[in-house]
Amino acid sequence: MENKKIQASIEAILFAKGESVEVKDLITALECEEEEIREAIDHLKTMYAKSDRGIQLVELEDAIQLRTKEEFYDALIKITTVPRKQTLTDAALETLSIVAYKQPVTRLDVEKIRGVNSDSPLNKLLEYGLIQEVGRLDAPGRPLLFGTTEQFLRSFGVKSIDDLPQMSPDVLEDFKAQAEKEIQIKLDI
Repeated sequence: MENKKIQASIEAILFAKGESVEVKDLITALECEEEEIREAIDHLKTMYAKSDRGIQLVELEDAIQLRTKEEFYDALIKITTVPRKQTLTDAALETLSIVAYKQPVTRLDVEKIRGVNSDSPLNKLLEYGLIQEVGRLDAPGRPLLFGTTEQFLRSFGVKSIDDLPQMSPDVLEDFKAQAEKEIQIKLDI
């Protein structure tokens, strides 16, 4: 299949699906080699990145998706039903950070790190589609394991979990010292 036809086919599939499509599924559907698919994806990304285009092609781990460029959200909202804005509380953001960096993680692990019950923030993150159940821990009670979703990657503008910012060693040491001081204060009380 020629490159232009592969690009058009990928574009049609992404438009029709309206959600992310895994590269392996494109390879199967178009009966092409991975190299041909990747080349077509790169060309489409470049084409959509131009300033005169209203959509962009984003990569989410091993999947791709078409979505509206952020600078056109205002115009889009004027003709669509405005969705309820999802606002995350500090507790939900803290919980989401723990899940993102420690995944897969259990509710108990999150609560040990936060020091408080985390049922409500976890439920809210599940409701917003930012985290999901990814399995069960092979331990007594078989507790649920949580991990982030593609919606998390889209919401935070990262291609994969590996693209999350890493904490500098200096800041990490400061946090450890602060935590140790807080633990000592609690023990003294």
